[in-house]
Amino acid sequence: MNNWDEIRTAFQVARMGTVSGAAEILGVHHATVIRHIDALEETLSVKLFQRHPRGYTATEAGADLLRVAHTVDEQFSQLANRIKGQGECVSGDLAVTSLASFSPLILPVLAGFQKDYPEVNIRYLTGQRLFRLEYGEAHVAIRAGPAPEEPDNVVQHLLTQSMALVGSKGYFARFGQLQDIDDLRTHHFVGPDSADARAPFYKWLFAHVEQSQMTFRVSEQLPVLDAVIAGAGLGFVPQNILQQHAELVEAIPSQADWDINLWIVTHVDLHRTAKVQAFLRYLKMALADGNDAT
Repeated sequence: MNNWDEIRTAFQVARMGTVSGAAEILGVHHATVIRHIDALEETLSVKLFQRHPRGYTATEAGADLLRVAHTVDEQFSQLANRIKGQGECVSGDLAVTSLASFSPLILPVLAGFQKDYPEVNIRYLTGQRLFRLEYGEAHVAIRAGPAPEEPDNVVQHLLTQSMALVGSKGYFARFGQLQDIDDLRTHHFVGPDSADARAPFYKWLFAHVEQSQMTFRVSEQLPVLDAVIAGAGLGFVPQNILQQHAELVEAIPSQADWDINLWIVTHVDLHRTAKVQAFLRYLKMALADGNDAT
């Protein structure tokens, strides 16, 4: 189908609701917009818009076409971002994604990198969904768990993060210290809102305590620290975070099967660009020098 100009015009008419609005966005005369819409409707032999005094409203057939046009428009925008990132200068946008729970680890690195490379604009993207590197949604992903296996990605081990099961001194004053693992069944826990949590430390915990003992639940890992400090129960925090809070005490010694492996993931098309390579070097050196994982 060789009607991309017409489809693009129809997409903008649907977005703006008027011919004049679409013409302004596209930088063309309003007569060109009308001509494109008429030509596209003639080619497809279907009405794409209902015309009325206030503007244009998509018909059912128009809505179907425009959903596809919207997806194509997003993909072209993402492709443009990928192409922009292929220059040799360490400048422009750098999009890095991870789970929000890793922000205490990643944010200082991003801030330091920007100080060294002031022409870089940082975009730090967090959330549960996996950002699509192949579509240019992010340049670098920090992912946890088993090594990612998506095709066309370059995967490197970043670090192993040790976890600690801790409580506040106030909590232990109320409920007592643990003498052994069996004592877990007499305590309260701060845990995930979902029983399907995949983190290795939560799998271990679910095997040793009842769900009813999860008396304080959170949707993400990051608020666990604040809940534990407030005395809501025992919870898991990274060992490096434990070392920063004198009011926290380990409930039992840390175990190797609680550890989390973190991976750096980049798409093969952007992996060798100057900007990405500069950040990867900085990230690895910062975490190695800072000993942040232990």
